[in-house]
Formats: sequence, structure tokens, C-alpha cells
Amino acid sequence: MSFTQSHLLGIEPLSPADITALLDLSEAYVDLNRSEEKHSQALTGLTQINMFFENSTRTQASFELAGKRLGADVMNMSMQASSIKKGETLIDTALTLNAMHPDLLVVRHPHSGAVDLLAQKVNCAVLNAGDGRHEHPTQALLDALTIRRAKGRLHRLNIAICGDIAHSRVARSNIMLLGKMENRIRLIGPPTLMPSQISEFGVEVYEDMKEGLEGVDVVMMLRLQKERMDGGFIPSEREYYHRYGLDAEKLAYAKEDAIVMHPGPMNRGVEIDGTIADDINRSVIQEQVEMGVAVRMAAMDALARNLRARRFNSRAAMGTLV
Repeated sequence: MSFTQSHLLGIEPLSPADITALLDLSEAYVDLNRSEEKHSQALTGLTQINMFFENSTRTQASFELAGKRLGADVMNMSMQASSIKKGETLIDTALTLNAMHPDLLVVRHPHSGAVDLLAQKVNCAVLNAGDGRHEHPTQALLDALTIRRAKGRLHRLNIAICGDIAHSRVARSNIMLLGKMENRIRLIGPPTLMPSQISEFGVEVYEDMKEGLEGVDVVMMLRLQKERMDGGFIPSEREYYHRYGLDAEKLAYAKEDAIVMHPGPMNRGVEIDGTIADDINRSVIQEQVEMGVAVRMAAMDALARNLRARRFNSRAAMGTLV
């Protein structure tokens, strides 16, 4: 396949061809996951370590399930009780990991750039499961796969991303990915929840929900990242829902066949009306969860292929191949 990256740290380094290759491989894993025998041998003999410095039930479960279905030996490290809490540096953690000889390392970290630092120090492929406000690449890829399957294409669509843009790594990764695929992107939310450098994003910005949703193909709602807020970004959740929560009245401004998305977990009655979230004709929120397993399987498969190729070439260069 045409995907040649050593790690998956973000969307920014990926070309449209890289993105398409991962999505195409993901399609094969959607079919596998819907079959009775949900197992592959793609990662047989390889070790996957999941290191989550932040709690995330959905993402960690998705990566764990993906690794096991691919045949990897999967280990979850409890970082809440790790040596990091006792003062160990991230560099020392990397050296410890190298001694364990892992092949795939899945990392979620509250600080932007921490995953990239680990990738520079470990002797394996690293997947970013979310770092600070930086990126969440597999979420953007699963969103892209969901859109492509629902709309039949992933280019020249009008896509609205609504809510807490400022604190969302999901928004950042989606803006980059969808922009690379020639889509028109609109960001909708209060000024207090927009990044200060928004003019550099190459997107349209709206404060009014109805105006921003006019004629869009995709409505992507975001969770209020209250754990990352250190001040009064919204007057109240009730007022926020009145102005920016997705309900039937606001959704009516989008196209009739527009799909509704949310990365989860949802705050019903704050970001989205429960009836809209459960609408089987408009909502693809459950499909996003399903696509998440397939995309993570594809990403680990692709990285494992490249890892094996590099190791083979290294042994060949040293003349150690039997």
C-alpha cells in the first residue's frame, strides 16, 4: 500500500494519498468486523502497549479490541499508578519501554507534543491517541470514513464543525484532514470557544448556528471540554444549548440529507438534543464508533507492515539475514 509513515502522530504529515490508503484498508476491516470470524493474523507475533495518561474508555477499548482482532499481544499500562506519578520522566519511560521490545505503542497524553517526544525515543511504531489540544488523528480518520460511507465521497462537501473548537484536538485534526480532501469547512461557536489563531485555519467562521448550518452536508457537533476550561467560557449550559445545541429547528437549515456526527461522549441537552442523536435517518454517531475499530486496525496494520519492512532492510544491510 502507499502509506509509508513510520508513526501516526497527526494528520498534518499525511498526504491525501496516505489518507485514502488508510481509509481503503479500513473498509476491508469493516467487512471483517461484521463477519462471524473477526480475527486477522496481521499483527501475530507483535506486542502492542497502550499507555493512557488520560482516561478514555472509548478510545482505549477501541485500540485494545483492534489489536486483539489483529492477533497482537496487547498490554494496557495503568499510567495513573505508574512511575510517572513518582517523578519518572517521559524519557526514562521511553528507555524502560525499549527494554520491553514493544512493536506498537498507543499513547494518549494531556500535554501537546508528549507523544511526538516518545516517538523520537522508542524503537517501535507510535500511534497518537490524543495529545493535549494538539491532535487526535484516528478520530479524524474514523470521522472521514464515516462521512465517505454515508455521502459516497470525501471531497467538495460543505461541513460544519460546531461547539468548543478552542479546546478540541478532534476539531484540529478534522480541519486538517477535511481541508486536504478539498472540502469547505465552517466553524460555528461563540467567540470565547474559538482559537485565537482562527484566521490561519483557512475556514469560514460563524457565531450564528442557523446561518452557519445553511445548506451543509455534514453537521459535526463537539463536546464541551469542561476539564480544559479554566474560566467562564459560556454563561450557562442552558444558554449554550439555546444558542449552539443542535435541535430540530437548527438542523432544518442544513440539507435534507445532512448527517449528524459527534465524537462522544455526548452531553445530551447541552450539545445535542437526544432525539437528534438517536435519529436513525440523520445520526451516524453509532457508525462512528464502529468505524473507529476498523480505522485503528488499519492504522496498526499499515504501521506494522512498514515496521517489519524497516527491520528486514536493517538486517539485510547488516548481513544478518539467514
